[in-house]
Amino acid sequence: MIKDLPENNVKDIAIAVALEGENIESKIWYVYLINLKNEPIENVLVTSKGYGEKDGVQVKTSTLRHMFPEVAGQSYKLIEPIDEQTFGLNNEYWLSYYIGKDIYDKKFIFLPESIVEMNFIKLPVLNKPGVMIL
Repeated sequence: MIKDLPENNVKDIAIAVALEGENIESKIWYVYLINLKNEPIENVLVTSKGYGEKDGVQVKTSTLRHMFPEVAGQSYKLIEPIDEQTFGLNNEYWLSYYIGKDIYDKKFIFLPESIVEMNFIKLPVLNKPGVMIL
């Protein structure tokens, strides 16, 4: 039963959208998984999708899946590039990973228009400007 499952809380793991660069036509953005723990996480699975309303029409993006055998402590992994046109949608990243035999999972959602310069911080480990959800 669900009540018998351990409550494994995700801590010290973040999903971040970082500004990589810009040119005259556009800005270049990437999504990263950041492991702020001092230990590795293993068998990491991240699914991503966008959904919401754009110009009065319900929109859904494709669901993408990304797998990493291990993410070392105090490091990061590039998940995917992200297009600025999706910033008006909910951008959802569902993370699942193991530490030893324990499984952890958490849903991270960047709400519409939350990826804006006003919300930028210097991302830990990456040392780039961006928006992060812990």
